[in-house]
Amino acid sequence: MKKFNFRKVLDGLTASSPSGSSGGGSGGGSGAGGGSVHPGGTAGAAGTPRDEIQETLTSDYFQICKTVRHGFPYLPTALAFDPVQKILAIGTRTGAIRILGRPGVDCYCQHESGAAVLQLQFLINEGALVSASADDALHLWNLRQKRPAILHSLKFNRERITYCHLPFQSKWLYVGTERGNTHIVNIESFILSGYVIMWNKAIELSTKTHPGPVVHLSDSPRDEGKLLIGYENGTVVLWDLRSKRADLRAYYDEAIHSVAWHHEGKQFMCSHSDGSLTLWNLKSPNRPFQTTIPHGKIQRDGKKPESCKPILKVEYKTCKSSEPFVIFSGGLSYDKACRRPSLTIMHGKAITVLEMDHPIVDFLTLCETPYPNEFQEPYAVVVLLEKDLIVVDLTQSNFPIFENPYPIDIHESPVTCTEYFADCPPDLIPVLYSVGAKHKKQGYSNKEWPISGGAWNLGAQTYPEIIITGHADGSVKFWDASAITLQMLYKLKTSKVFEKQKTGEGKATAEIVEEDPFAVQMMHWCPESRIFCVAGVSAYVIVYRFSKHEVNTEISSLEVRLQYEVEDIITPEPEIIPPFPDASSQLPSLKSLSGSTNTVACEGTMKDSIPCLSVKTRPVRMPPGYQADLVIQLVWVDGEPPQQITSLAVNSAYGLVAFGNCNGLAVVDFMQKTVLLSMGTLDLYGSSDPYQRQPRSPRKSKQFAAGLTELSDSPVSLELERCKSPTSDHVNGHCTSPTSQSCSSGKRLSSADVSKANRRGPGRPPFRKAQSAACMEISLPVTTEENRENSFSRSRSSSVSSIDRDSKEAITALYFMESFARKNDSAVSSCLWVGTGLGMVLILSLNLPASDDLRHSEPVMVSPSGTVLTLKGPVLTFACLDCMGTLTHPPYEVWRDPHSADDGEKTRKRKLVMHSPSSSQDMGDHQFAVICSEKQAKVFSLPSQTCLYVHNITETSFLLRADVVTLCNSVCLACFCANGHIMTLSLPSLRPLLDINYLPVTDMRIARTFCFTNEGQALYLSSPTEIQRLTYSQEMCDNLQDMLGDLFTPVETPEAQNRGFLKGLFGGSGQAFDREELFGEATAGKASRSLAQHIPGSGGIEGVRGAAGGVIGDLTRARIALDERGQKLGELDERTASMMASAEAFSKHAHEVMLKYKDKKWYQF
Repeated sequence: MKKFNFRKVLDGLTASSPSGSSGGGSGGGSGAGGGSVHPGGTAGAAGTPRDEIQETLTSDYFQICKTVRHGFPYLPTALAFDPVQKILAIGTRTGAIRILGRPGVDCYCQHESGAAVLQLQFLINEGALVSASADDALHLWNLRQKRPAILHSLKFNRERITYCHLPFQSKWLYVGTERGNTHIVNIESFILSGYVIMWNKAIELSTKTHPGPVVHLSDSPRDEGKLLIGYENGTVVLWDLRSKRADLRAYYDEAIHSVAWHHEGKQFMCSHSDGSLTLWNLKSPNRPFQTTIPHGKIQRDGKKPESCKPILKVEYKTCKSSEPFVIFSGGLSYDKACRRPSLTIMHGKAITVLEMDHPIVDFLTLCETPYPNEFQEPYAVVVLLEKDLIVVDLTQSNFPIFENPYPIDIHESPVTCTEYFADCPPDLIPVLYSVGAKHKKQGYSNKEWPISGGAWNLGAQTYPEIIITGHADGSVKFWDASAITLQMLYKLKTSKVFEKQKTGEGKATAEIVEEDPFAVQMMHWCPESRIFCVAGVSAYVIVYRFSKHEVNTEISSLEVRLQYEVEDIITPEPEIIPPFPDASSQLPSLKSLSGSTNTVACEGTMKDSIPCLSVKTRPVRMPPGYQADLVIQLVWVDGEPPQQITSLAVNSAYGLVAFGNCNGLAVVDFMQKTVLLSMGTLDLYGSSDPYQRQPRSPRKSKQFAAGLTELSDSPVSLELERCKSPTSDHVNGHCTSPTSQSCSSGKRLSSADVSKANRRGPGRPPFRKAQSAACMEISLPVTTEENRENSFSRSRSSSVSSIDRDSKEAITALYFMESFARKNDSAVSSCLWVGTGLGMVLILSLNLPASDDLRHSEPVMVSPSGTVLTLKGPVLTFACLDCMGTLTHPPYEVWRDPHSADDGEKTRKRKLVMHSPSSSQDMGDHQFAVICSEKQAKVFSLPSQTCLYVHNITETSFLLRADVVTLCNSVCLACFCANGHIMTLSLPSLRPLLDINYLPVTDMRIARTFCFTNEGQALYLSSPTEIQRLTYSQEMCDNLQDMLGDLFTPVETPEAQNRGFLKGLFGGSGQAFDREELFGEATAGKASRSLAQHIPGSGGIEGVRGAAGGVIGDLTRARIALDERGQKLGELDERTASMMASAEAFSKHAHEVMLKYKDKKWYQF
């Protein structure tokens, strides 16, 4: 159904543009929806029919799927290793499993139930994995496909699983339960055997108490027919599976945590809750023949050493040429409360304690052989910590750790923001790696990383990708993300430009954030010019330039006074500063630029004109890489802290950086190191404000409009800037640095100020909360969890009526562009597009020096153009298309090393690229401006400023992120909505191409870190430690299978060593152990159906999708069909067997009746 706005925005276009009606139809219908209301002429006046742009993207180009997950598994619980395939599996509390092999082989899979993973067991060299989860289910995962899937599940109904053990090369899994019973599961059919070891049969009849849950199961290395069962209360039973009785029972008066065999099967070791290790001999089970408390203090009077913390796990590994290794976690003495979690390695008489940074979850010793009855020859220990994975080299006496090749240190400091760049210049990755490689740590093991299984190939995708993460400690990490891998390239510490915070000063400092004052809030990177810009939580912006040379220099800094002005009540002071200070005080003092001079020019505790942090004033050594070019800090104003930065943009061709907050906008020339503009948001409009708000009207109530951003409840105070009305004179808002302005002793306060000052003590940092998605990122480092939850439940109507309640308006989006600034412009000029929290779009004209020679000396003029466009909801993003519908990139300066040894450096001209791509040298007579807000997207034709297309994206929710991206040599608008929908719209017609409810925003972290990039890729932080990448491109979904690594590769299982005649004769049981005969249905019968329920998995279907092509697909389908047929035959077999059994029972009963009455006469009945 076609809908047109009553204003007939499309005028002459309606007849020629069927897609125009689709854009207008989907979005129009209300005055705000169909066209913009802006001064300077109604839309459509210049609406001459245009040639229709041929759009190539259709919905067939889009499909959403997850590609790969990077980082450390969040909340790990379990660990397993396949010693033949050499792959590692980690289970987590959220039901996830991560399988890791050689770098590039990294697979993520998830239990549908979300139940925590209790234990993992590889079917060694079989390409399968068994997981036991907290909902008492066992799952068999098929690893012979690139995306593992569940083949079978077995859900226990009446008992809780506590421990599992799968002997090497066995198809029978032992399962211990909380009741103390041991069940046996056939791995192939995933059906319970009728063979059960009941706890009351295992322990002595005279024992009056329950032995507790099963905490350990393992078969004897000497005899597979003997199963060692450890119970929590200290009882150990060696059960003879053939004779169904206990061979040996050992009791200890401390709870058992783990048990480990000596490879000969004659001894085993237990770890206990009092920090002791007991060594038992099978020949004398009455008491342990050795008891040690490794970390216990020996008492002087010869008593038993004092007890220590529990030893949670012990491993006992033998070597042919040296003493055995005893490795355990825990067991430290109680008197050392501050000691960190540790792993102890006992080798002979040497005891080494390795202290860890985080609690130990689990560890595994990697050995040369998978056979438990051979010398184990341990060579490494994998230690799974709560927030790290460490591998220790056991082959060197100092036990160095291996350098970890996985990107598991993403969360080294919490991630606060992310940016993603696909198809960036190819020279960037080697350049960043070369400067980052110099910071590598020393002291790692020189051996190869031992987890080296799987296979990985580069795949068809070859374009370079870079991910940048900003962190709470002020660090920024650059990652090579090409071909769905992740590798750290370079780390930049932004906190190094500031003096270290002195502890103990407390509230005497000017900090506005007590915790993580250097947290990175926003980042802006120009890959072509290598200019990098960071906005920090303490209201500062740092501009970085890239250099391959080390330099020793002072850090230039500027201070900017950015405040929002409400003038109402003027306190009766003798002197009142005029609105325009002396011209002499406006001129920037270059001496004060290098290093911030913190002078408090007010009485008492009032902070004024001081920044939150102190920039280093001494010369600083800057290594090759990113070097700070300029630090810009917002300062305190009349005792009120600066507001956090909500938008940031930098342009290397113009040499300008712009940033805004909820008070206003600042534009800084980072080439001349001067402030060009520092202005309240309302003053940017001048007479162009469509709502004619009065910036100086008294505000009785400070109730903020939903849809605005209230970043603090600070009293608004006196603005000391020059440009009260940008259109009042020909200077048009040109401002110089305000760093040298004096502070007024006469202070003006509004009535709102007085009420707020009473509510909160002077100088106390304000409490921040997020109300708008556009600014929600910045408030996160300082919000509480409760506030984060509330910020989504607020009403987010940003209707025009809300403007009347308050005129505080945040700057939410900035964009430098060659564009038509005014309605009647005939040529493009340098512009800064400004978007606000009220959906207003302003265009500022930038008047740059005509020649490059004058760029360092002539001033740059910034003047509002008078153009104002409107959207519904806070503005999120801008983009520009040329007259052919091709995305035009902002101008940039081609990178050159600022510290090159070239003598002609000063005279060498800057090389600017003004129009990109180069094919559109002639911009044509018009261009399209794409503007997206939290509620809607609009496409304007410039210079006529006609709204060509509009699409109301959401009414009930709001967008968190919107990006204009390229895909398949075309361009589209990608949006992520707070209700979890991912949408793409065609450009310029804004036709919906994709709308999938993909990801419920359960956490503010997702909202803060979600970002789209070119070629159909996106990412977000799925947990505090993991980056989830996804694609919205159908082509990449189709090719994903080729890009993923193989978890299973065909490897020969090593042969067992020859045991020798005498050892075979005297060393163990001569009789072969046939588990099939013991546990099979023929001997053991069937288990009770109510005990556990078999659930077939979806692994088969996934496997077909994974191998959907050619012979492999056919074979896979055939195998699944056979499996299903076998399953049906099995069920038929079961039914037949039960019918046979009932028939046999009936026959037997009939025979008994016949015998009973056989010899009786008729009268005896």
